[in-house]
Amino acid sequence: MNEQKYNPEEHPFLAAHPDVAHMDPHQRLAQQSGVVLRFGRLLLSAGASSYRVKSSMARMARAVGIEEHRASVSFSDIATSAYANGTFRTELYENRTFGVNAARIDELKSLSHNLHREMAVEELNEELDKIEKRPPLYGPWVNALASGIACAGFCFLNKGGPWECFAVLIAATLGQALRRFVLHRKFNHFAVWLLCGILSSSIYIASIELLGITGLLQTSANQSGLVSAILFLIPGFPMVTSLLDMVRMDFPSALTRGTYVIAVMASAGVAVWAVTYTSGWNLNAVTPYYLPWIVLILLRFFCSFIAAWGFAILFNTPWKVCALSATIGAFVNTSRTIAVDAGFPWHAAVGIAAFTIGLLAAAVAAKTYYSRVSLSVPAVVIMIPGVPFYRALTAMNDGLTTAAIAQVVQVIFVITAIGFGLAIARMVTDTRWIVDTPTNQLPNLDSSSRREIR
Repeated sequence: MNEQKYNPEEHPFLAAHPDVAHMDPHQRLAQQSGVVLRFGRLLLSAGASSYRVKSSMARMARAVGIEEHRASVSFSDIATSAYANGTFRTELYENRTFGVNAARIDELKSLSHNLHREMAVEELNEELDKIEKRPPLYGPWVNALASGIACAGFCFLNKGGPWECFAVLIAATLGQALRRFVLHRKFNHFAVWLLCGILSSSIYIASIELLGITGLLQTSANQSGLVSAILFLIPGFPMVTSLLDMVRMDFPSALTRGTYVIAVMASAGVAVWAVTYTSGWNLNAVTPYYLPWIVLILLRFFCSFIAAWGFAILFNTPWKVCALSATIGAFVNTSRTIAVDAGFPWHAAVGIAAFTIGLLAAAVAAKTYYSRVSLSVPAVVIMIPGVPFYRALTAMNDGLTTAAIAQVVQVIFVITAIGFGLAIARMVTDTRWIVDTPTNQLPNLDSSSRREIR
């Protein structure tokens, strides 16, 4: 192929980098497209939504001199086509890492916001090397204990007593320790959720029975306690991003994420049902406890705080973000419970609470480089209705189809309320969610206001 001439005014990137100006166009585009795809790969494997992946890749494509960039993103794949230097390149990536790393999302968000035009591929690859090599913020046992504390807090919010909360603490801690151990060894997710569900529910039942034998507790097959023991298996992050992708009409990503959420939740639910059926436990409705009103409110606030903090740690969120998210979740969730006690409709209260959390997360994100999803998801996870989901599985097993459908509808309404509350908050605070802008339109990066990459 003949060497292509270029006009510096038409190709400012090449003018700023004369060392690559005479490189073969295909080779140069391979480097440019490769770093953009790598950026998207890191975001997707960290649990980011489809819109964030595509919009961030578009910013980087502009930064490295790509003239046009198109991307299709689902939960497990990225397909890109880049056009520059008089040629084009199409690349595919298959994602096999279905996890959550909020710290990495925030770091990549910071990098994306500090991009400017005429950046070198080598410089960006060095930054991505630093981000990719950073280890998890928390060790295995801190991560596992955070799971136990979060689930114990959720148990109290579901009217569990102190001994039930203690049993949940043990069961969820050991269950999360097992999950982290096997996931780091690339086990199949559905098998992992099944194994961890069996382990946690078995430990909870054994703990309650042991407490009954010792006389510390009058044995009670408590629904809230057993379901709380496996709450760490609820995939809150992909659940929320699936709903947000749906609102953005990114249907390939929304449907694949949603399918994953349903499948792993079903796997965990089957595990709990199998253990309770084998052990002969007939779970009963929760008996309300009676505490002075002010004490009850303070305990709800405290348990909401530690639950949101614990789930934030599970998402590998920096401790400052954990504190912010937990504070938001504690205030909003406590207010929601007061409203429900006063007779306000449950689903409407959840939707308003999610909307409020979205607004507060947007206000904090505007002053920091933290992403909204890192701030909002831990705060809304504690509102996900785990008990009705288990009741639906039990009713199906007993042949009570009508009762099962009623419980499933309850779950769907609450989850939908959470998703739409966050989505409406995003629309109110971000005009890009009101006016549909194709992500293949590369943004104009202001090269005059360059900021140091953090």
